[in-house]
Amino acid sequence: NHSHILVRDIMTKVLISVNLTTTSFQIAKMMEQGGIGAIIVKENENPVGIVTDRDFATKIAAKNLSFDTPAQKIMSSPLITINYNEPISEAAKRMANKKIRKLAVTDNGNIIGIITSTDLVNQLAK
Repeated sequence: NHSHILVRDIMTKVLISVNLTTTSFQIAKMMEQGGIGAIIVKENENPVGIVTDRDFATKIAAKNLSFDTPAQKIMSSPLITINYNEPISEAAKRMANKKIRKLAVTDNGNIIGIITSTDLVNQLAK
């Protein structure tokens, strides 16, 4: 029974954020170095979007965009969030409804982590 497991129990706490003008190349470098698949994009300290490894595949590669392309052009926006105290079933539902694979996790409106579909699958496979 996984109903007692909360988002905060399996979310990733590694959080890197960039601004709207950070280039795709810089973002790719940060992801590689941090070993992470998503980066939060902020505008004046407000989180406005997320860039995921999938965005690179579907936007940069598929559309043959330059690596100078700014975060603003490839980010998924608006940012879809979930509270850290929600059960993981709620995270799964939200991902399914929005057809996305990653959610930003919030605590009192502040982003404190990211939860991914992979996190959910790994948890359910235990």
